[in-house]
Amino acid sequence: MIIYVDENMPPVFAKGFQILQTPLSSKLQLKEKVTVKSIKIEFGEGIEDEDWIPQLEGQKACVITQDYNIQRIRHQRALCEEYKLGMIYFRPPSKTGFSYWDMVSLMVKHWPEILKKADREKQPFAFKITSRSSKLEEF
Repeated sequence: MIIYVDENMPPVFAKGFQILQTPLSSKLQLKEKVTVKSIKIEFGEGIEDEDWIPQLEGQKACVITQDYNIQRIRHQRALCEEYKLGMIYFRPPSKTGFSYWDMVSLMVKHWPEILKKADREKQPFAFKITSRSSKLEEF
């Protein structure tokens, strides 16, 4: 299973959480090994959502993003469903998005649950996280 961090979040998150999550895999009894990658690094800066989404087909991929529009724009949501992606949306409290440290805090807080959902939920799926979320909220 591959968890992708969208380019609207720091690419260093992919590297950092790849390192941090490794010891969790056995403790959480995940079915598959987890790899964390950055969309920006894997597909290039500025790639359109319509271009990277089809490239994730067959990867059992889950995407973490602040781009709430992917869920709201009908053809982008349809692409995610067609290519069976798991989507985790960080819903920021304002249009400026989360601060860096707020994102770090939320990722750390919800990481075990993100891994479990990515591993066990039937794809496609969509969940959201807000600054007030105690757990992932189904979309």
